Amino acid sequence: MRWIDDQPFDPKFPFWTRANVGEVLPLAPSPLGWDLLFDAACRPGWRDCMIQRLGIDEDEVDVRNPEVIGVFGGYAYLCATMLRVRADRTPGFTAEALDAAYFGDHPDVPSFVSEPWHDNPRTTEVMTGWLVWVMGTMEQDELEADRVLSLQIRANRPDLRNATPHELLERARDLQPVARRLFDQHINQSGAASIGPGVLGAICAAIGRPEAPLALFAGLGGVDSAAPSYAMWSLSRLVNDAAALEWAFDEGIDGLHQRLVDRAQADTDDASFVDRFDEFLADFGSRGPNEWDISSDVWETKPDIALAAVDRMRLAPSSSAPRLQTDEREKERLTLSAEIESVLAGTPELLGQFHAALVSAATYVPGRERSKTSIIRVVGEMRLAMWELGRRSVEQGEMVKPSDICMLFCDELESLVEGTLTGVCELVAERLAHHEWLTSLEPPFIINGKPAPNTEWPRRGADEIAANVVGDVLHGMPGCPGVVRGIARVVLDAGDPGALGAGEILVAPMTDSAWTPLFVAAAGVVVDVGAALSHAIIVSRELGIPCVVSVTGGTSRIPDGAVIEVDGAAGTVTIVG
Repeated sequence: MRWIDDQPFDPKFPFWTRANVGEVLPLAPSPLGWDLLFDAACRPGWRDCMIQRLGIDEDEVDVRNPEVIGVFGGYAYLCATMLRVRADRTPGFTAEALDAAYFGDHPDVPSFVSEPWHDNPRTTEVMTGWLVWVMGTMEQDELEADRVLSLQIRANRPDLRNATPHELLERARDLQPVARRLFDQHINQSGAASIGPGVLGAICAAIGRPEAPLALFAGLGGVDSAAPSYAMWSLSRLVNDAAALEWAFDEGIDGLHQRLVDRAQADTDDASFVDRFDEFLADFGSRGPNEWDISSDVWETKPDIALAAVDRMRLAPSSSAPRLQTDEREKERLTLSAEIESVLAGTPELLGQFHAALVSAATYVPGRERSKTSIIRVVGEMRLAMWELGRRSVEQGEMVKPSDICMLFCDELESLVEGTLTGVCELVAERLAHHEWLTSLEPPFIINGKPAPNTEWPRRGADEIAANVVGDVLHGMPGCPGVVRGIARVVLDAGDPGALGAGEILVAPMTDSAWTPLFVAAAGVVVDVGAALSHAIIVSRELGIPCVVSVTGGTSRIPDGAVIEVDGAAGTVTIVG
């Protein structure tokens, strides 16, 4: 059966990982999601960035299968070999430092061994100039232009319901070069976002304050991925101020949006809420679980997912308001910064580096999230155009739901639009079954060498992990500083967080934009996976919530309902009772 081709294995690039990409594509990507976006736009955009901005030679990255991100066994993997090489060529950076950021102390990470081809003086020269931008000029006009462009694309959405099939297909195709450009920007911002925090880490460690960087880029403001949480908080307060709305939410989340719309004509409070929620969807509707794959529901296609987060927020006290937490983190950051400045007062060079690193972190950590928001906004427009084709195929009896269109490849989609694709029902059903089978597998976190076929991978949950007991300490990666004790609530689906109570500690398998609004109701966050610049860390620091990531198997090892203590600075989770 046809499926997404595996990345051709090259022993020159043996080390691949699910780190970071496991947050971007936590599930096996759909054929159309990979074909239309990642293969045609994201991977070329990443290659563009490496060659045009970061000094990698044209012949060092394959044109057709660039060694940046690829698929093995149906799952997306990041090429850690190439990341290490780039880090090793960067002045002041090392492959070991990159490993620490991505993997912490993960035991399966192979040692870095330098090879002759790793050395490239031209890359080092280009990266020296790039670092001047990162730590010096910090000009962000291009990032702002990309944001404006993505907003214009959203605002100028055509009438998809009345578009012809060819126009819908053309809409998606027209957005591919935009997505390619925006992904180039996203990789550029992501690389820049690691430099300031890295410099801060080195300086703070040298003066005996290794924990300080965690707080030095908390509460930065302007983090786009936190903006939906602020908006949802306002919506949750509307619910709490109107008895009719509270009753509607008390009836349950399933079908809630439609119930509110149906009642809006008869109830002023409902109408006001629906109008505000429509504005929310216009601004943030492209966000949601597994938002990078156009086969997945997002807030605009399934509003009840967003309302589920609002439902949890309405239980939180006013003191949990996200902006209050952000303001508090900002005060702490400024106080800590002043303390370190006084320590460095006698070393002007280090003090200058410290100031530059602070500004750089405050520029590029939010910049990374802004670049992601812009591209996800464009991905959302691709999704809606394709789902409209899917909706019509449902009407014709070819598919069961609009997202089933994503089981086709681009060439098959063209045939569908032309009316020449036969056996659509059988083809889609076979692909859906295969995708379901892939979802049942546990892909290896690290591949080092020729990968084993996915038929040899274990099933998810096949190896039962024993729950930890009182007194056990789980170790992960520090996310946001602070110590909190509370009831652990294991939530496996961001769209179904119903058991999460205000003040409890969210234990999640991974986080993306669909998860982070739940942080507002939670007292702390523990995540199975994550790295230094993971979504969970950036948003938890913005909202001031103690967070530990990369707690391997945490959702299995931490008993639901147990009392745990989370130390976000130490990166530990202790089972208390």
